Amino acid sequence: MHEWALAEAVIKATSEIAEKEKLAEVTEVNVKIGELQQIEREILHFALQQLKPANFKNAKFRITRAKTMLKCRNCGNTWTFKKQKLDNATAEAIHFVPEVAHTYVKCPRCGSPDFEIAAGRGIWLQKIKGTR
Repeated sequence: MHEWALAEAVIKATSEIAEKEKLAEVTEVNVKIGELQQIEREILHFALQQLKPANFKNAKFRITRAKTMLKCRNCGNTWTFKKQKLDNATAEAIHFVPEVAHTYVKCPRCGSPDFEIAAGRGIWLQKIKGTR
C-alpha cells in the first residue's frame, strides 16, 4: 500500500532529524498531507504505529490535511480539488501518481486541463517533539 511506503519515509526522515537534534526519544510527530494525495489517514496512522522504532515508543502521531488548491493557467480561476467529482478508478490513479490529475481534472470555468497545484500536494513533517 502507498500509505505504508509513506509511513516508512516519515519514520526515516523523523529518525534522521531526531539523530541530528540529539533527541533520545521522539514524543510527537505532526504530519501534514495534501488532499491531492488522497491518503487514507487511518491506514497511514496504523502504519506509523507499526513501524515506529524503540525510541518512538511513546510517540503520538498527529495527521492533518492541507486543502488542495488548483489554479488554471488558461483563465486564472482558482478552485479546490475537493469539489471535483472523480470515479474510483480516477481517484486511485491520482492517489498513486498525483501528476496524472492533469489528465482527469479540468478547470470548472473554462475546461482547460492546464493548471498548477497551488497548495495541498505531498506530505511533509510539520513538527517533531522529543526529549534529550
